[in-house]
Amino acid sequence: MTDILNLVFRTFASHTELRDSPPPPVTRSSALLLGENSVSRSVLLLAAVTAASHAGLRVVFFTRTLIQSLPASLQKLVPSPESLKKIKFCYPKTVEELLQQLAALHESSNTSPTPPSLIIVEGLEGFLFGSRGGSHRELHPGEQSCAAHLSALLCDTATFLTCVLERRSSSSGPCRIIASFQSEVDGEPSASDPILNVLDRYFQVRCTLDPDRGYEAAAAGLQQLWHIYLSGRGVTEASCSKDSEDRPAVAREWKLLIHPDGLMEFKTV
Repeated sequence: MTDILNLVFRTFASHTELRDSPPPPVTRSSALLLGENSVSRSVLLLAAVTAASHAGLRVVFFTRTLIQSLPASLQKLVPSPESLKKIKFCYPKTVEELLQQLAALHESSNTSPTPPSLIIVEGLEGFLFGSRGGSHRELHPGEQSCAAHLSALLCDTATFLTCVLERRSSSSGPCRIIASFQSEVDGEPSASDPILNVLDRYFQVRCTLDPDRGYEAAAAGLQQLWHIYLSGRGVTEASCSKDSEDRPAVAREWKLLIHPDGLMEFKTV
């Protein structure tokens, strides 16, 4: 799976042995985060700040809505101002603006001392469906091709920036991609969503956030409990790597525990 999400899960893990375990191998992969928007945003922000503060990476974070505060888990850590400076927040309102700003990363790499090593896009559905507010009521003509165009540009940009980082012998490469997408049909996640099918062709890892509908959260005194499922060719390739015997195991299922004070913890299953 993408090493950035693995780093996030282990950094905020419930068990000390996970925090102290060897870092995951550096991989050039892309991850698509599926789940409710508020939880997905928190995970994306954890990824951005963790990548900047723990790995020293430069991050570009694209979102349509203004970010006014960090998740409680990050507020407790008090990230250094220097690490936060490594994150650039961009607020395109339309898919056209997002495409232009992504394309501009190719040009800015010529003048930037260190290109970004992580590109995050929050809420792909908002860009793809625009005024429809991310609703899947009816698939409009061209939305599948737009999803393919945007995904292809994301992958092309990451490949281009990876080459730039390698040319400069940067230790922060390769460039990774993490995006979130809320797939809903009649209020329920749909595995047959035509847009999701397009996105899966480009993103190597699918990270699905599924709310726990049992009594475990209440019994443990939690505000929320989410199951995290990792799938896709990126996870399979990491598990089948010839060097996997010498590397940390790739966990395919985690639990996200959200406490009443907003703190988030991850636990392997």
